[in-house]
Amino acid sequence: MTFRADRHVHILIIGGGAIGTALAWHLGRAGARDVLLVEKDQLTHGCTWHAAGLVGQLRSKRNLTRLMQNSVAVFDRLEAETGQATSWKQVGSLRLAASPVRWSEIRRAMTQAKSFGLECHALSAAEAKARFPYIDPAGLEGAAFIPSDGYIDPYSLAMAFARGARMNGVRIEEGVCVSDIVLRASDAGMKGPA
Repeated sequence: MTFRADRHVHILIIGGGAIGTALAWHLGRAGARDVLLVEKDQLTHGCTWHAAGLVGQLRSKRNLTRLMQNSVAVFDRLEAETGQATSWKQVGSLRLAASPVRWSEIRRAMTQAKSFGLECHALSAAEAKARFPYIDPAGLEGAAFIPSDGYIDPYSLAMAFARGARMNGVRIEEGVCVSDIVLRASDAGMKGPA
């Protein structure tokens, strides 16, 4: 399909994976109009279909932890909002520290995360092994357990975002390959102001 240079949209999203569809969903929910998402093949046919789908909220930077907390809040409600299954499973996670330096980093991140409401628990090596028996506790300094972490099917997630985006007026077109972006009319050989 050819996306002609004389065809205009207010917001163009290139790529129909988890990121592109999430952006489309957020823009649609915020009331943005004249939004078009284009995908060169079919939704999720890029990197999304083979992503692991692991969702861990504890990060070394405050803003990244908050971003992941917000993502979990979205995952908690997305299926009900869109009617599209996401396969979101909140099973918890363990962050293991095999050195004193890493254990110090994890404890610092946990202190910061707790300050803005992320539930996390410091575990000994034996407590971590009790939660996941396949762990070899030898050399393990400690572990962080985050009960609200989990995993999600990336394909289903992208499909739910796409469905929600469409419900909010976003157009999605598959089979559209972007080969050039025209920023000025003169770049496309058209007459008009630059």
